[in-house]
Amino acid sequence: MKTIFLFMALTACSIVMRAQVADNQNQYFNAAEKMLQTEGNLQVGGYAEVHYNQPLSSAVKSNGKLDVHRVVMLFGYQFNERTQFITEIEFEHVSEVYIEQAFLQYKINNALNLRAGLILTPMGIINEYHEPNTFNGVERPHIDKLIAPTTWREIGVGFTGVVVPANMRYQAYLMNGFNGFNGAGKFRGKDGLRKGRQKGAESYISSPNFTAKVEYFGIRGLNLGLSGYVGKSQSTLYDGINKDDVNALAVADSSVINMAMIGADFRYSRSGLSVKGQFYYNSLGNTNEYNVFTAKDGKNNDLGKSMIGYYAEVGYNVFNTVEEVKTELIPFIRLEKYDTQNSLEKGIVRNKAYAANVITTGLTWKVAPNAAFKSDVQFVKTEADNKAKASFNAGFGIMF
Repeated sequence: MKTIFLFMALTACSIVMRAQVADNQNQYFNAAEKMLQTEGNLQVGGYAEVHYNQPLSSAVKSNGKLDVHRVVMLFGYQFNERTQFITEIEFEHVSEVYIEQAFLQYKINNALNLRAGLILTPMGIINEYHEPNTFNGVERPHIDKLIAPTTWREIGVGFTGVVVPANMRYQAYLMNGFNGFNGAGKFRGKDGLRKGRQKGAESYISSPNFTAKVEYFGIRGLNLGLSGYVGKSQSTLYDGINKDDVNALAVADSSVINMAMIGADFRYSRSGLSVKGQFYYNSLGNTNEYNVFTAKDGKNNDLGKSMIGYYAEVGYNVFNTVEEVKTELIPFIRLEKYDTQNSLEKGIVRNKAYAANVITTGLTWKVAPNAAFKSDVQFVKTEADNKAKASFNAGFGIMF
């Protein structure tokens, strides 16, 4: 009898633990992934955010900026129980139109899915989970603009899946790389690799790159991520040259940089408390040759040999223990640091304006699980500044 009771207790605990793991896993699905989990042939969704940004200064008057930053429509179609197509059509600043994702996924089994098309690079948190109701603060963190240039996506193919017994989710893709040179250099110290994103828009390829991410969700409320990216930037100078032309190959090689990026992140949410953190380190090779080759007006480019960025954030839902209140009010603070010239080749003068400490603090009021009003005050102090530059930001974000 004791044996039967013990068996039943262990079985119940196992079911509860699996349910908790499933809840934890589902908590971190982005909008596109939620569509992949939904039954039905045609799925429609979307997200949007509107921003107000106001510089603050006791000495200088500045106009504020109002912007419909983005409105995104998502469409998914399920051809059969194994085959699905997902796309995001994004309208930025009212007048710009982009395709943010467009991929076909085929389910081989429960832990293995083939995915091909325009795919998000699985680096860090925000690049994949960038719907505005999923993060605090009006604007995305600086490191997700300068170190890993969100929204970062390219055309590629690979595999993704969830290994439930190991409480792990993985992604691994061969992807097109950054456009580093197409008649002019695209990389610089000020904004790193951001201007090199091809975004699947008539992009070209001279060598494939590899990226992968593994996430662990076996502890309730906790998600741990480790991601990586390796490869070379692309260059139009390789197109049409003779493979035996050593001089032409050497010139083309000078227009390319090598990249090795690593990212680590964590997210913890329990009983109204939310804590998250993220780290990026990007090591770049061949930068001396690239900076000389892409020089302008006799002045060498200033791309660094490495870039680094990290932040830690904590927030708490003050309505967590009040059952009568169905909304969430989350005061938060985020401490952030980045440097796009973390190390340099000899002869490059360090620009102190490219390294900064950032403090962002404010409120997120979730009037519904997928609709939030936001406000914050942000202080940015670069190594070149005598004091921090402040701004007030407000807006709202929704997802459906």
